[in-house]
Amino acid sequence: MATQATNIKVLLAKLGLDGHDRGIKVIARAMRDAGMEVVYMGMRVTPDQVAQTALQEDVDVVGISLLSGAHMRLVPRLIKAFQERGIAEDILLMVGGTIPEDDVEPLHEMGVQGVFPVGTFTTTMTDFITTNISRGRSAPQA
Repeated sequence: MATQATNIKVLLAKLGLDGHDRGIKVIARAMRDAGMEVVYMGMRVTPDQVAQTALQEDVDVVGISLLSGAHMRLVPRLIKAFQERGIAEDILLMVGGTIPEDDVEPLHEMGVQGVFPVGTFTTTMTDFITTNISRGRSAPQA
């Protein structure tokens, strides 16, 4: 059973032109059921929109779902947008979706703490959040 994660605020979004949102809605519900406050931005948002919303909403976690294969182009833009707003160090960044194994380490090197390919159990994600928020977002764990 997943740990209850009260007072953790998560922002979820679909970057780019990806048009499939069933999975992220399942994830949003699982996070909510684990006690997290979830803000879902929807589909087809830009890195700047995500960063600005993360700043305005004062979130602890940003979860990005990408099924389009554009993660290696969009994630650096998102991290740059976080840096421009001075929030890069304050946010636990997670990326999930169609992520080839060869891209996991480069994503970690960019600053993504958690990478979750299609098929990852939602409890793996919620446990990752509670573990990393409680210990201050140190090293990547997934």
